[in-house]
Amino acid sequence: MADDIFRALADPTRRTILDELVLKSGQTLFEICSRLAMKHQLSLSRQAVSQHLSVLEAAGLVETRREGRYKFHDLNTSPLRRITERWPVPDTSRPEGNSP
Repeated sequence: MADDIFRALADPTRRTILDELVLKSGQTLFEICSRLAMKHQLSLSRQAVSQHLSVLEAAGLVETRREGRYKFHDLNTSPLRRITERWPVPDTSRPEGNSP
């Protein structure tokens, strides 16, 4: 599972898609393509963006839901939380030698 997450995050375009979903969750493919083109000057085909979304969905970072003929994409941060729980950051606020 972690391999899929790291592989998905390795691509800068997929990270940009996640950034856009942080700003506005529940976007359609058309909205994502438009935001990538307008804000980031990324002129990708709908098929290319759809493939990126599939990789993100397989990694669990994006969830989709259908409403009528529209498919909405939402960010899911729980896989990232599992990674941070796996490797917690040690508490460095205490001086060394003063541990309980």
